[in-house]
Amino acid sequence: MGAGRGGGPTPRSPLVPAGVILYPKPSEVTSHDIVARVRRRLRELNAGERFKTGHAGTLDPFATGLLLVLVGRATRAQRFLMALPKRYRVVARLGWRSDTGDRDGRLEHTGRVPEHVELPSGEILQRPPAYSAVRVDGERAYKRARRGEAVEPAARAVTVHGSRVLWREGELAEIELECSAGTYVRQLVADLGDAYCERLERTGIGPFRLEDADAERIVPVAEALAFLPERRLDPDEAERVTHGVGLSEGPDAGGGFLRLTRDDRLVAVAEPREGALKPVVVFAS
Repeated sequence: MGAGRGGGPTPRSPLVPAGVILYPKPSEVTSHDIVARVRRRLRELNAGERFKTGHAGTLDPFATGLLLVLVGRATRAQRFLMALPKRYRVVARLGWRSDTGDRDGRLEHTGRVPEHVELPSGEILQRPPAYSAVRVDGERAYKRARRGEAVEPAARAVTVHGSRVLWREGELAEIELECSAGTYVRQLVADLGDAYCERLERTGIGPFRLEDADAERIVPVAEALAFLPERRLDPDEAERVTHGVGLSEGPDAGGGFLRLTRDDRLVAVAEPREGALKPVVVFAS
């Protein structure tokens, strides 16, 4: 430990609390790049202290918008944040095709412009693009596609909660939509006919909005998970939960994940299982 001017120990920078950064991702950088950038910044601000970091839902390099970067114990909450619905604004270029579904791919002008620009609604079966991060036979699909291999990821159920066309002019149209986690907007646009994503911006994730993004602020994990229903614990229950012990479900448990709190402190997230509340992630110790 170093010494200050007075000969005493150099004050240590305060540790960064666990939480979520609402990061406004720019274009032409990967989500991994943003996480690495945050990790380096935290180390600089905290005298080399290492922090576990991650994100809750990738954005393609060409895309912009809201990226949830997780810091410290908030990485344990990844599954709850990943499952939130997403909101986007996408500009589709009509009468063109792209092998990647976006402007970064190999482009082909066909001149065949879809008459109607209308996305499906409700639950649909969607086959992820060949240039996607889903695994096919244990390997990322995009790696196989880049080698020139024919790639056909398995179709899966996704939900388009709603969409509307904001404007249409010539071969361009802007669409606003909300969809479930795991939906590939590039594929929705490609399925219009001859079309690809010219621009894509994620404007919201669950209760989080792009207009509230601030790369310098960490939202405490208890605040970030406030969208989950809450069950307050008494002292004995809180002690049991911190050791991973389940509780009787109780009338307020509901059917999904619950925040378990004590004196406004987040203790754990639990889910109903076999008539009891089982902690799945413990934050307090």
